[in-house]
Amino acid sequence: MICYGPTVLDLVEDLVDAYAEVFSAPPWNENEESIQRFHYRLCNEADRPGFRAVLAQSGQGIDGFAIAWLTPTSLPDTRTYAKVASQLGPDRVRSLLVGALELDELAVRQRARPAGVGRSLLSEFVKDAPSGRAWVPMSRRATSAVASYRRLGWHEVRPLPEADNDVVVFLAPGHPRAELAA
Repeated sequence: MICYGPTVLDLVEDLVDAYAEVFSAPPWNENEESIQRFHYRLCNEADRPGFRAVLAQSGQGIDGFAIAWLTPTSLPDTRTYAKVASQLGPDRVRSLLVGALELDELAVRQRARPAGVGRSLLSEFVKDAPSGRAWVPMSRRATSAVASYRRLGWHEVRPLPEADNDVVVFLAPGHPRAELAA
């Protein structure tokens, strides 16, 4: 199910609960303060242009979710975006990322992982991307997540020479400009 800002806010406590379960475990080991920051971000980012969430629900509640928004023309001044921009350079940021659907969070509860909930969420997320243009930045230390994206056919964008850092940028399998990833 795809939800937009106001609908997501009706489910904020359930989403925070799922986030806490997933991200308090290794390799993230997030604490209560980090979880509260997610709560705050979710409430504020629901108004962001192009915001949407894809939810997986069962009789036990929310099994997983993906949160995304459209990438603005000018990347916000954050540490992650600065690393993405330095790796790709302005031309590739513009052609690959601007206006594309950016996956901000993907969280799947342990109980739902064997059922392929993460794969299903990513599939729904990509279906909603403008012209198939979707991407995700992630930490290289999330080795199992990095391996999963590779296995699912996502295209790792190669950094410019000597611009490699601790962030990996992936383009969705159907991204029309994936040839620029190499």
